[in-house]
Amino acid sequence: MQTDEGGPNRRDILLGGTALAATSAIVVDGSVRVAQAQQQSRSAPSGPPNIVYFLVDNLGYGELGCYGGGILRGADTRRIDAFAGEGMKLLNFAPEAQCTPSRSALMTGRYAVRSGNHTVALPGEEGGLVAWERTMGDVLSARGYATVGKWHIGGSAGRWPTDHGFDEWYGPPRTWDESLWPTDPWYDPKRDGTSNMLEARKGDREPRAVKQLDLDVRRDVDREFLTRGKAFMKRSADAGKPFFLYFNHSLMHMPTIPRPEFKGKSGQGDWADCLLELDSDFGEILDTLKELKVDDNTIVVFSGDNGPEELETWRGHPGFFDGSYFTGMEGSLRTPCIVRYPGKVPGGKQSNDVVHITDMFTTLLRWTGADVPADRVIDGIDQREFLEGKRDRSARDGFPYWMGETLYGVKWHNFKLVMYLQRSSLEPSQKLASPHIVNLTVDPKERKAIDLPYMHSWTSAHFGRILKEFAVSVKREPLIPAGAPLDHVPVRKT
Repeated sequence: MQTDEGGPNRRDILLGGTALAATSAIVVDGSVRVAQAQQQSRSAPSGPPNIVYFLVDNLGYGELGCYGGGILRGADTRRIDAFAGEGMKLLNFAPEAQCTPSRSALMTGRYAVRSGNHTVALPGEEGGLVAWERTMGDVLSARGYATVGKWHIGGSAGRWPTDHGFDEWYGPPRTWDESLWPTDPWYDPKRDGTSNMLEARKGDREPRAVKQLDLDVRRDVDREFLTRGKAFMKRSADAGKPFFLYFNHSLMHMPTIPRPEFKGKSGQGDWADCLLELDSDFGEILDTLKELKVDDNTIVVFSGDNGPEELETWRGHPGFFDGSYFTGMEGSLRTPCIVRYPGKVPGGKQSNDVVHITDMFTTLLRWTGADVPADRVIDGIDQREFLEGKRDRSARDGFPYWMGETLYGVKWHNFKLVMYLQRSSLEPSQKLASPHIVNLTVDPKERKAIDLPYMHSWTSAHFGRILKEFAVSVKREPLIPAGAPLDHVPVRKT
């Protein structure tokens, strides 16, 4: 684990043009009370639940209406806002700082630094999950689930999603900003290669190139995802087979280009048009579940994968907090997350307790009755009782956080121990000689190094415990290095 600043890293190269591919409960409003009453009167259907995980790219905390954005950002996100009234809205949901780390953490239930996926891999680099890692797709496939999804945690033989439990896959090998390549006057496809949309089915050694990723393909890609995702759900429902749809929406990743039917719809520019498109697409997935009559037995999670983009002209909004992705700011460590499970998760609730993206791995598997792998370190905590309203507080009180392989700090409840200071992805990081202790309740923008007249030094006991628990786990099972060979297996110490 790197703790010094060192020289240029992948992030420094990426910043020029990439952003790669997640307190007390209260009633919100009258419509929420109706939804809550309907849920309480309905019993949970029998049989294993389906899962739809709708993961949004680079979704800032301040974009959606139900998180303080919406019409303030020029777009009424009415479908997502209504969905928030049907389940638990998490106000302190923690992804990792970049796309690849968050997706690795979600799929494995392990902090990305453990799997060697702490940093986005550049084209030509060997990266991704080793064969030893067990993903949510692996576990659910073994239980008879049909599975489909996007990836970005491996782009070579043995590391594709169809090598990790997914039945089928369609998507780019890396990131959406590669759609800009064909318009770059310095780009030569014969010399520099091409970035293609790929598809594969389980058993294929390599995916098949479908078409080159360009701006037109990038603009329309979510319509293709919807067509394929809806067909997958229908096939699975018709066959009476439980399914896991891992739907990776491309928005709000740059470049944000609205489809023709949304172009100009908001009257507030392309960004707001894309928010309307995102809202509509998510609503279409919900409508399909209802049409198939499986909505009552489907867990739906809507979340971002990290904080907002910083580059103009696609800059997102961290809302109540500050900072972009690729940092340790709260705007990077929080993204919207809403969980709906009819008959299990009460509607119309919200909480400011910490839930980490790794927790979704453990919680979703437990809800299906699957066992969580016991032969490795799993960081995800079972949050079923919390989400179901059987306990008042989250089962998690904090977590360490990284930028790449560098430990940036520790979070405990609404306090942060800040070791590296960096406010946006475009700024250099600064190693602090004396770490800051930030009280996010009184200083959500993280403008004060110390919350005077209080020092809050008593929090060090909690920060120290979290760090010690991680250090002990690393002694028991060493970290997998970035770029490790496919057959790498960490040697556990008993």
